[in-house]
Amino acid sequence: MIAPNLPAELKAALTRKAEGLSRNDAAQRADTISRTYRDGGGSGGIRTGDDALAYALARMPATYAAVAASLNAFTEVNPDFAPKSLLDIGAGPGTATWAASEAFPSLNTFTLLDANTALRDLAAELAQSHPRLGAMSYNSGDARKLLTASPEADLVVASYVINELSASERSALADAMWAKTRDTLVVVEPGTPAGYARIIDLRARLIAKGAHVIAPCPHDAACPLTKPDWCHFTQRLQRSRAHKHLKGADLPYEDEKFSYVVLSRTRPALRPTRVLAQPQVTKIAVTAKICTADGIEAASIPHRDKSAYKRAKKWDWGDAVFPAGNGGPE
Repeated sequence: MIAPNLPAELKAALTRKAEGLSRNDAAQRADTISRTYRDGGGSGGIRTGDDALAYALARMPATYAAVAASLNAFTEVNPDFAPKSLLDIGAGPGTATWAASEAFPSLNTFTLLDANTALRDLAAELAQSHPRLGAMSYNSGDARKLLTASPEADLVVASYVINELSASERSALADAMWAKTRDTLVVVEPGTPAGYARIIDLRARLIAKGAHVIAPCPHDAACPLTKPDWCHFTQRLQRSRAHKHLKGADLPYEDEKFSYVVLSRTRPALRPTRVLAQPQVTKIAVTAKICTADGIEAASIPHRDKSAYKRAKKWDWGDAVFPAGNGGPE
């Protein structure tokens, strides 16, 4: 399991890079870029090195936290996964690559794709602080076109990417990513109803092509949630003083909401149920909304069942719940 906060080497590299940078200017740049994303735009507004740095300072911590949480959920189900190669689609400043490198020490080949040259240059500079990322391959251009010439990889990751595409473009990219996936594909999107809808569309499309869901779902069936509900999770991360300034925030932490799916070419031996909301704990019982192989359940674990109650008190939103005694987490 990896921590949700940026690795020390990455934080130090960002701090060095930001020396002499006007925080007010960076905050204005970050706000402009964020508004562009919220309005449905992409990374086209990131044109200069200062733009890229402002974006990284503002968004890298939360993006890293969401990817780290998604990878942790995956490794809970498949703890023996030891990929050698990574393909990072829409890599930006390399956030998902950093998270994957922390989660899987076995990785030794890193291929990153993104159209934005300013983000590529920043990613390459930051990577020099990592003992294994210095020799990564970062290709700039349309990720969908670059995918054709890219090598297959054991692990393919696309974080906060497909929201920038039209429905037809998303379908084409999903097919292309799956074609390059030798073993596992991880897709992370904002934890909004729209982000969830994009995840569900991609999930259904690739299940039809033979993919199996590793996380968060305990099944390959259609999602049992109905509107206005949607499947999303949250990861808390700590904010530095500079991060608080850039975000115009007062709280020392941020809760990043995200939706994700992990797909594999191999059916997992065991798929745990998943906690879909923060459980309610009382002296009488623990109640929680759980996604199971049979659908959504409102689980209630009474206090009189001492052992089960003690385990359930530890549940958190997004947790995997394994059967007691199977050797995995409970």
